[in-house]
Amino acid sequence: MEGFNMNTVTLGVAGRDAFSKRFAAAMRGQAQGQFISFETPELLFQTLTQLRWNILKAMTGAGVLSIREVARRVERDVKRVHEDVGALLAVGVLERTEEGVVFPYDAIHVDFTLQAQAA
Repeated sequence: MEGFNMNTVTLGVAGRDAFSKRFAAAMRGQAQGQFISFETPELLFQTLTQLRWNILKAMTGAGVLSIREVARRVERDVKRVHEDVGALLAVGVLERTEEGVVFPYDAIHVDFTLQAQAA
């Protein structure tokens, strides 16, 4: 993937087959990059709501932040941001540290394909 570095994460939709292929390639020593995959587009959109996407944008490349600082950056109530951060932590999009929370990437690439359904 030209233009991507190891600090870019790809958010996408990937079923078990795609995950297994990436895992097998990684086991053969082929670099795969960083991925956060959702099983369906619906699950991706249910998880990455507009408000949560705003949190990711504010946290991209920012290092470790307190939830209060995240709330300040997205101009939202701390309690509501805490709920959204909890949801992102639960699915592994964010990571918790002793000092706060972190989205450890400098860039986000979103990748999925919408195909026509058979009539």
